[in-house]
Amino acid sequence: MMAFPALKRLWYRFRLRDPAYRHLLEPGPPDEVVSIDCETTGLDRKRDEIITIAAIKIRGDRILASQAYQVVVRPSVAIAPEAIKVHGLLEADVAHARPIHEVLPDLLHFIGGRPLVGYYIDFDAAMLNKHVRKFIGIGLPNPRIEVSGLYYNLKYGDAPPGTQVDLTFARILEDMKLPLFNQHDAFADALMTAMIYVGLKDLAARGVPIPRPRHKGVEATYGG
Repeated sequence: MMAFPALKRLWYRFRLRDPAYRHLLEPGPPDEVVSIDCETTGLDRKRDEIITIAAIKIRGDRILASQAYQVVVRPSVAIAPEAIKVHGLLEADVAHARPIHEVLPDLLHFIGGRPLVGYYIDFDAAMLNKHVRKFIGIGLPNPRIEVSGLYYNLKYGDAPPGTQVDLTFARILEDMKLPLFNQHDAFADALMTAMIYVGLKDLAARGVPIPRPRHKGVEATYGG
């Protein structure tokens, strides 16, 4: 079980084009993670592009929001009308921003080898990795932490069959008694995700489950 990460790390070292990014393959500072969120031109992982990125370091139970990384990115494709309705960003808002290949060096140095925390983190990682692979030869090697998974374990981990499951962002915030900021703004989403992570981590450490209502029927929902 321990050999696979070591072999994977060796493969990453072999594929890495630029030794300046070798720090991505080393563990980050102890007890530090990065909450990350991206807004995009749409939801097609192959066609669409990133237009904003926000990343916030978390050290222990401290959210270092004042040291956050935020950037607007000029995409190579048009922003879909449906996406504009979600995040409110127009073509004019990104027209003079830097392209993704100019943004990546700062972002990669900011996150380092820290685990990445997110809500639907696989989507954000996939959107980034389209460009990270071209830039350094490998995708982001950082471990990923999905907050909806942590939440599920604390609320539904021992649930009987037929339990209604709700993993929406708003439900998680409500159960954690956290405020809902301007959702679908990259910084606000990264900050709320960081707050969720810190709260869930504390509950898990104390062995405190999240209460759930007793409803019949099965309903799994996921999304912002």
